Amino acid sequence: MYTDRFVVFDVETPNAANDRMSAVGITVVEDGRIVRQWDTLVNPECRFDAFNIRLTGITPAAAAEAPSFPELWQIIEPVMSSGILAAHNAAFDMRVLGQCLRAYRISWRPWADYVCTCQMGRSCYPHLENHKLNTLCDYLGVPLDHHRAGSDSTACAQLLLDYLRQGADLQRFLRRYDFSRLCTLR
Repeated sequence: MYTDRFVVFDVETPNAANDRMSAVGITVVEDGRIVRQWDTLVNPECRFDAFNIRLTGITPAAAAEAPSFPELWQIIEPVMSSGILAAHNAAFDMRVLGQCLRAYRISWRPWADYVCTCQMGRSCYPHLENHKLNTLCDYLGVPLDHHRAGSDSTACAQLLLDYLRQGADLQRFLRRYDFSRLCTLR
């Protein structure tokens, strides 16, 4: 298990089906510090909803020249396999990842361990009115350009580092996602 390496990721989706990505951001945390940040648009090869365009600013035209998920997966799979996955409201991001793998018939692994920075935030900052990414970032003074995958993943990584510095018990928050059933096992 890679308890000293986290792959913090965030996805944006083109429509309410939430089964394709229009953007992904990845921030790698290693030995208590951010060592890599990366993001890209993704051509979801499907329709966009007006709501998602307003929320993310990603249009069909902007994503048209971006790599498709299978092209992108060849690049990001080694990184995604290199540590514990982390995301804010991680069940959403894990499910979108699982749906993309399934839609393109990409075989990866049967499961992946992950932590959710929203759940961790509830434990570390129970007094806050909510534990949305922007609320936690505002409270801690973490820069955020919300609903931009790169910014969201980096902000999420900074939250994770804050929680770990506070002594958050990682084992308490560790979950396992089953990619064949598209659900959390524990």
